[in-house]
Amino acid sequence: MTAQVSECCIRGTLWEGEPEGRKDSLDGRPCYVTGSNPRVAIMIIHDLFGWTFRNIQRLADHYATEADATVYVPDFFGGEVLPLDIVLDQSQWSKLDLPAFMGRNTKAIRTPEILGCAKELRSKYERVGAIGFCFGGWGSFRLAGKEHKLVDCIAVAHPTMLEKEEISNVGVPVLIMAPEFDPMFTPELKAFANQTIPTLGVPYDYQYFPGVEHAFAVRGDPKNPGEREAMDRAKDAAVLWFHQWLHKSPYQEA
Repeated sequence: MTAQVSECCIRGTLWEGEPEGRKDSLDGRPCYVTGSNPRVAIMIIHDLFGWTFRNIQRLADHYATEADATVYVPDFFGGEVLPLDIVLDQSQWSKLDLPAFMGRNTKAIRTPEILGCAKELRSKYERVGAIGFCFGGWGSFRLAGKEHKLVDCIAVAHPTMLEKEEISNVGVPVLIMAPEFDPMFTPELKAFANQTIPTLGVPYDYQYFPGVEHAFAVRGDPKNPGEREAMDRAKDAAVLWFHQWLHKSPYQEA
């Protein structure tokens, strides 16, 4: 695997149930949309499974209902989707060229698209939040940068490719959901986040999930009691975070 991603980034379980939202567009790119709140929007920045992955759309449905928001899942892979039948079958992983895929989806390529989608949401909604999983984690932190002011809060779970500079630059309330086992969000980065963010003057919540690994929040196995409990807890934590900062207490920068 490429140094940017690991096998944990493509390991996971496909959830049951059908998405309830619709296909639309945001800033000129395909997008899954669910919910109907005219004031509050949440943007999900997807992982390597992309915007069409059933799990991410089902999670968006939960946020729309439980956090009372219109939720958007834009395509940030330029129309490319990793073949699900291969991704979910470890015996076929050799058919994937992840280094080439990541080369087509670098931060330099995708950052302007992520910012563009957030700008459109900011122009339409009073309050905007973002949440990123795996690949989407660094994008959420970039949206939270002090120079952008495009979102009112962010949440991330098991972020990949996250850099110290992105952590140090956060300017809005941030929730981090960190599994015990994660080769991408390393102990060094976890420690840096916990040492640095409390000095930045923004509300911060770090939640630790023992016994689970990278990708649990969006690709955990519902039939595994420990993973199911962690998945539910992560979903509930994000919902509470969005309720706090998109509905109850708009964050005012000091």
